Amino acid sequence: MRLRLRQPERAIPLAFLGAIAVGTVLLLLPVSRQDPDSAPVVVALFTATSAVCVTGLTVVDTPSYWSTTGLVLITLLTQLGGYGIMAMATLLSLLVSQRLGIRGRLIAQAESSAVGIANPRRLLIRIAVTMLGCEVVIAVFLAARYWAAYDYPVGRAIWYAIFHAIQAFNNAGFALYRTSMTEFVGDWWICVPLILGVFAGSLGFPVLFELQHRFRQPLRWSTHTRLTVWGSLGLLVFGSLFILLFEWTNPHTLGALGTQEKLLAAVFQDVMSRSGGLNSVDIAAMNSETLTIMTALMYIGGGSASTAGGIKVTTFLILAFVIWAEVRGEPDVVVRERRIAESTQRQATTVALLATAVIGTGALALVALTDDVIFYRVLFEATSAFATTGLTSLPTSTLPESAQLVLVVLMFVGRVGIITVASGIALNTRRRRYRYPEERPIVG
Repeated sequence: MRLRLRQPERAIPLAFLGAIAVGTVLLLLPVSRQDPDSAPVVVALFTATSAVCVTGLTVVDTPSYWSTTGLVLITLLTQLGGYGIMAMATLLSLLVSQRLGIRGRLIAQAESSAVGIANPRRLLIRIAVTMLGCEVVIAVFLAARYWAAYDYPVGRAIWYAIFHAIQAFNNAGFALYRTSMTEFVGDWWICVPLILGVFAGSLGFPVLFELQHRFRQPLRWSTHTRLTVWGSLGLLVFGSLFILLFEWTNPHTLGALGTQEKLLAAVFQDVMSRSGGLNSVDIAAMNSETLTIMTALMYIGGGSASTAGGIKVTTFLILAFVIWAEVRGEPDVVVRERRIAESTQRQATTVALLATAVIGTGALALVALTDDVIFYRVLFEATSAFATTGLTSLPTSTLPESAQLVLVVLMFVGRVGIITVASGIALNTRRRRYRYPEERPIVG
């Protein structure tokens, strides 16, 4: 047990592999399918991985293929995966702070209101209560809308509300509708709760905990919270504007909608592109420019220690500040009167480059395994799987099993790999008592 705590980079993949294995076995049971036969192994493995890694990609039609038992299993696996991701990532962030020296710990405590690692049980309970509280609020709004506006029976309204509330807050993309949420494209009472649920879940618990105490005091926010909140809002605005720009006249997506419906659909798709996975318009019918923007949004993802995927907003913004400091010739990278440590800059660079390499390798593998598929669509699929977004511009079910297995690997690596690498780098940070002679190779 001590070895696992000292080496979280090994414990995390093993924990997720165990959950995926159990989920696969349970989905293989005949009771999990609508038909009496068992699901094929690849289908069960793909679905279990997508649920545990809170992705939402599917190779079958979820509502018609899986029985009520199977859908409940998918819901539980999603909840387990989302809670495990947030709990482990939050504990790792605190474990990293414990590895700092006394001075570093004092600075960290002054900059953050997170619960100390000395009481991890209290922290885990607080995470669980926050998750359940947010999901209940979302479910209440959805259930009321389903019952009042769509004449769903009470039981069905509650079940659909709970399922989609869990999917939203955990940033997963499973839906109980054949075409996701497209039939609710103009329904504010359905789309807005889902948007808020995905957005809140993508911020991460360190940010949510701090906002509970300092929501009205933005000047006292930690650097991490500032980067996450303002970065997320900035991506929300610019992403929505680009989607509106490129899809405004597209008759297959936003073109046939009214102005208010277009705005709602653009915001919905922007938020879902950063890890939510649900869609209110046909992704496959979008223009290539829009899919390119959405690929970038998926690559960036959400906040650290959240259920969102991608390289994370803080990583992206730190690299942006590094570039800005280099262009201006500044000796330090500074964010609102706080100097960013060189080790953090290296970690951000490492995470971004590794993510790019994994996505590129996955895209090349998909190109080799599929025929007559446009490359930007393949890149979209690879990024969606790695960033655990769950959006697709191709019928995933039509891909060969070898390509589906590539997506399984991308979902797993994207869900646990970046966290593992980042924590491993941070926990292995050490000081040398000597320095080598400096060289300056030509760059650019």
